[in-house]
Amino acid sequence: MAEESPKFIIPEVFQVSRGEFGDQLGLIWELVKAPLIVPLLQLGVYICLTMSLMLFMERLYMGVVIILVKLFFKKPDKRYKWESLQEDEESGNSDFPVVLIQIPMFNEREVYKVSIGAVSNLSWPADRLVIQVLDDSTDPEIKQMVEQECQRWASKGVNIRYQIRENRGGYKAGALRDGLKKGYVKHCQYVAMFDADFQPDPDFLKRSIPFLVHNPEIALVQARWRFVNADECLLTRMQEMSLDYHFTVEQEVGSSTHAFFGFNGTAGIWRIAAINEAGGWKDRTTVEDMDLAVRCSLRGWKFLYLGDLHVKSELPSTFKAFRYQQHRWSCGPANLFRKMVMEIVRNKKVRFWKKVYVIYSFFFVRKIIAHMVTFWFYCVVLPLTILVPEVQVPIWGAVYIPSIITILNSVGTPRSIHLLFYWILFENVMSLHRTKATLIGLLGAGRANEWVVTEKLGNTLQKNADAAKNKTSVKTARRPRFKFTDRINKLELGFAAFLFLCGCYDFVHGKNNYFVYLFLQTVTFFITGIGYVGTIIPSS
Repeated sequence: MAEESPKFIIPEVFQVSRGEFGDQLGLIWELVKAPLIVPLLQLGVYICLTMSLMLFMERLYMGVVIILVKLFFKKPDKRYKWESLQEDEESGNSDFPVVLIQIPMFNEREVYKVSIGAVSNLSWPADRLVIQVLDDSTDPEIKQMVEQECQRWASKGVNIRYQIRENRGGYKAGALRDGLKKGYVKHCQYVAMFDADFQPDPDFLKRSIPFLVHNPEIALVQARWRFVNADECLLTRMQEMSLDYHFTVEQEVGSSTHAFFGFNGTAGIWRIAAINEAGGWKDRTTVEDMDLAVRCSLRGWKFLYLGDLHVKSELPSTFKAFRYQQHRWSCGPANLFRKMVMEIVRNKKVRFWKKVYVIYSFFFVRKIIAHMVTFWFYCVVLPLTILVPEVQVPIWGAVYIPSIITILNSVGTPRSIHLLFYWILFENVMSLHRTKATLIGLLGAGRANEWVVTEKLGNTLQKNADAAKNKTSVKTARRPRFKFTDRINKLELGFAAFLFLCGCYDFVHGKNNYFVYLFLQTVTFFITGIGYVGTIIPSS
């Protein structure tokens, strides 16, 4: 006789059929939904609509001001005193101020020659220029290559100094701070900064320095970034659209209205006296550039943005590098806001309305609200209202306001207007990481002070493209390859599953046809979740 399999005795109170279990869950859901879920979700809708209106008013204000600036405002060289600096037969180059150039680096194997070569070719008297290569590299081979490149230019008569530190204390801010302490810097009046992938044109100093020389109230002259690899793939095109709005609108408005705009960390020239007066470089956040700009502004210094002065640079072309960059750019401002808000409020050297502009417009709306409303409203609250039809979202909040904001954001890059729809979906995905980073910065938690240098590939990919066009047989370098498991982003895949379920529910039971958006957003989250967003080549 076969042995009977052991049986587990379950109390009768727990012996419920699957149908009865589902009925009990449905009953619990109905009991909880009306008194708890619906009010909380309705509150979430009201909060998101309020944030949307705040962002809408900010974008509308920016749009109106930039139109007035383009139509009626004078060019910077007409608004400020500007005279070209010339050599004098008697005094020689003495009319040219001594300028320090700082190039911070960290394991920049692919691009270290780019900025060193560009800066060494600046058309400025050699005896009035000091170049500082601040190399924090941890790879001995790269350090040797950078030092040899500096020696090569020094042999040509360029006054270039190769500086290393014993540790990376303070990261970029620490390197810049230590560089200014060198004895040979004391006679320098201005300092220009370029990251390792930035390539200023030879006339960069001749076009920018006169603003500082002839206008003693100006502390900073900021140039615009231009991207050499914007057409590389869909990822770089999306970045170009976001950054072009920043440079075309936000920086221009802040400069033209004398309100405030932040230093971009590179492609700018500072008056060293202003840096010293503001307390020098600080490494309390990962946005040391913004930190310095706020402190200088609170002491009454003015900043000037030159939109027609372009400096070539590189965009991150891998999604991993882009995510790390966006974490730093989102977490840092929120963390700085937390640390400086009361200092701004108590400041007595600037006008009340300027403090309002810095706190509300620059920090709160652009650095906090802009990230959070995109994520919470379109990736969380709106999908949840599909599951709870008792909560309604007005059409103006779900469609009209976001559409206007999107159109206003697109004015910076008209050549990419056909990619606007893809940009919306991609920005919604990135809002997940920006919101997470913003909360970390506001709370000063976990990765608040994490600094990961953005990976740069230099002209490696351009060489590949040129070789492909010419159909040459020359062997070219390849884009770094990653294992499939290294590409997987679980957070994006999780939201892809959530939005897919909400889309399916709306397709079966919904009335607003949100499933069209939800399925498209699901695809975008899925593509980024498997890490292939940077491999898609855009159509021109």
